Amino acid sequence: MILKYINRKEWFIALLCVFAITANVYLELEIPDYMTQITTIISTGGEVSEVMKEGAEMLLCALGSLIATIICAVMASYVATSLSKRLRELEFDKVQSFSMEEMDRFSISSLVTRSTNDITQIQMTIAMGLQVMIKAPIMAVWAITKIYSKNLEWTVATAIAVIILMIMIGCVMVFVIPKFRRIQWLTDNVNRVTRENITGIRVIRAYNAEQYQDDRFEAANKDLTDTNLSAQRAMSFMMPGMSAVLNGLSLSIYWIGAFLIAGAASMTDQFVLFADMVVFSSYAMQVIMSFIMLVVIFMIIPRASVAAKRIEEVIDTEPSIVSGTMDGETQIKGKVAFRDVSFRYPGSSEDIVSGLNFEVNKGETLALIGSTGSGKSTVVNMIPRLYDATGGTVEVDGIDVREYDLDTLRSKIGYVSQKAFMFAGTIESNVRYGKDSESATREDVERAISIAQAKDFVEATDKGYDFNVAQGGTNLSGGQKQRLSIARAICKSPEIYIFDDTFSALDYKTDSVLRAELKRHTQGATSIIVAQRVGTIMDADCILVLDEGRIVGRGRHDELIRTCPTYLDIVRSQMSDEEAGL
Repeated sequence: MILKYINRKEWFIALLCVFAITANVYLELEIPDYMTQITTIISTGGEVSEVMKEGAEMLLCALGSLIATIICAVMASYVATSLSKRLRELEFDKVQSFSMEEMDRFSISSLVTRSTNDITQIQMTIAMGLQVMIKAPIMAVWAITKIYSKNLEWTVATAIAVIILMIMIGCVMVFVIPKFRRIQWLTDNVNRVTRENITGIRVIRAYNAEQYQDDRFEAANKDLTDTNLSAQRAMSFMMPGMSAVLNGLSLSIYWIGAFLIAGAASMTDQFVLFADMVVFSSYAMQVIMSFIMLVVIFMIIPRASVAAKRIEEVIDTEPSIVSGTMDGETQIKGKVAFRDVSFRYPGSSEDIVSGLNFEVNKGETLALIGSTGSGKSTVVNMIPRLYDATGGTVEVDGIDVREYDLDTLRSKIGYVSQKAFMFAGTIESNVRYGKDSESATREDVERAISIAQAKDFVEATDKGYDFNVAQGGTNLSGGQKQRLSIARAICKSPEIYIFDDTFSALDYKTDSVLRAELKRHTQGATSIIVAQRVGTIMDADCILVLDEGRIVGRGRHDELIRTCPTYLDIVRSQMSDEEAGL
């Protein structure tokens, strides 16, 4: 699944890595031959110079093997890190294209795990696989070809050791692989609980829920720890077991060798058998070590396999909202129209909104009001295609929003979400956020902040416009974040402004002054306001009253008071008759 993302350059480097491994194996397997020569020279009373010559060549082989190993490690690391970088980019780009439907399907904690921990598992597997997984079979086959004709008894002993080792590995893997697969999902759960604890720390402290959160984290952490421990306990039998097989093979080779040497007909035959025993022992150890190296890979492949599937799941997910092709200028500017629009969330049995028909023209202000859950935010979220209508059409400037290139559509819109979000950076970088505002000057930023009634608190900070904003704006109040979010939309100078309940954290005076400044400085732009306060929308050109996803009232404030009982109930719950103009 994942190897298809390796490019040609990396495949070429991987091929070079194979050559480096082959050279490394060849040089390592030459060393026992030199040991044989040295043993024979010493046994037969040869010259010291001959021993030194053979020893020097053996040392060069060892040095060459070391250099080949280093080269292989460098190349394997390059391939692994390059692939990891590409996977992170692919995941990030894909998540950027996700609609809210996909974001709801993949939890945020899971997406974070998939782009960090899961990719780390892949990186580690590729890096080790290029060095160990390739080397082990080459080493095993090559070593076996060197020893199989040496002596039948020693070959049988080695084969028995290999069979025992394979049975041991197979038994452990059957138990361990399901555990390793489960670990990745449990890591998601730990990340989710941790993220909730960090982002909701104020609520947790306000409700004295620290112990409750500790218990939740302890449960998630215990599941992950117990699964890890269970898998590692099983794996803990591997190394002692492999050491026992390794030592047992060495003992059997020397024990068999002792009998063979004792039964040799002459001293020369004894020396030959002794030399063969030394080299056979070295080669047999190489065979066993090859299988031991494979065990290391077997330990990480199950987790890497799960990680690969999870990464592939994100990358292969097709966004439900696909960009259109329309990216030119339109004759109409700032017009929004809903034509018999309905919307239903995935998995829901009923429409959230249905039968919506309305228009708002350039320069007009449309307001939406209604009880909680009446579908107000859903309506405005369909304009920038955060969700797509499941029925009917939403039009911007006379064109179905589904026909627009997403960048073109969203460049027309200044969207201020219900929950104001600030990015880590400065106040200026947050206001001048996005490519539609990146060319804005400092004067444009100051103007936007002034219109949003944020100038006083911005200039009161120690660094002014360069004040450092924490991630999520945790060092700002709710009202401050809302005003900066509004300033961000103003700085963009769009055709259409969407304010999704973005005045709720403002006091009445600031709300009134801000709306007056907005009306004065954004003339010619279309404004769509979602609000809970009647006072925020009283001056709108048209007010839509929503109830259970349907329009039950339409008109100006004074008209709706007379014609819409639902609107009248909302007004009387917030204002006196005199304030409401009754």
